Amino acid sequence: MTLSNTLTRQQAATPGTTPPAARAISVTKRYGTADATVAALDDVTVSFGRGRFTAIMGPSGSGKSTLLHMLAGLDRPTSGEVFLGDTEITSLRDKRLTQLRRDRIGFIFQSFNLLPTMTAAENIVLPMRIAGRKPDADWVASIVETVGLGGRLGHRPAQLSGGQQQRVAAARALASRPEIVFADEPTGALDSRSGAELLGFLRTAVDQLGQTVVMVTHDPTAAAYADRVLFLADGRIADEMQAPSAEAVLDYMKNLGA
Repeated sequence: MTLSNTLTRQQAATPGTTPPAARAISVTKRYGTADATVAALDDVTVSFGRGRFTAIMGPSGSGKSTLLHMLAGLDRPTSGEVFLGDTEITSLRDKRLTQLRRDRIGFIFQSFNLLPTMTAAENIVLPMRIAGRKPDADWVASIVETVGLGGRLGHRPAQLSGGQQQRVAAARALASRPEIVFADEPTGALDSRSGAELLGFLRTAVDQLGQTVVMVTHDPTAAAYADRVLFLADGRIADEMQAPSAEAVLDYMKNLGA
């Protein structure tokens, strides 16, 4: 067992300690059978601290999206354990896992997934309405102010730009006060200006609102908004970089073969 595995297991088991927002312990994910088996993740152990912004990068097929899906409870590992806070989620039944994702996790995807017949304001609070929970008006107002959509709340998605739609999706992800937000290529469908606005919002959400964000991206400029970049290659963690710059990330990715 590696030192990181040992520390993560101790962290999971020690009473009175505050666990990371999310962590994976010896997680492996295989697809296929016999000679056709492919290991998308191979014995990955990693943790994500609270109130931190982490970017996950790697070449195509490195396992970065697979890792995000495991951490978010969207898929189950072949072996290993995934924790959200102090809750081990890999063994949860589907109904309980669905409830956990709804109540404790926020999602931002490349596609905006907004309901076209609802206004921006209605889309932002929709998940809480579905869950039968009353939105915290003050918290939602602070999110709307942070994301800069105060003048567009009455507009439907078709009346918003792509960048504004993605900011609505980001506000929706944070409106329920999730423990962690997972973002999968959130700027992939945006122009550079809209992408910068969204990334600036995520950075502000971490710095001013104490949010935890884990983002998969292929863009070194996007990764530079994070506190840490985690590099994957061939289903394993290859390295990590603290306080990244776009230039340093780009140089590393060139050496990694991305």
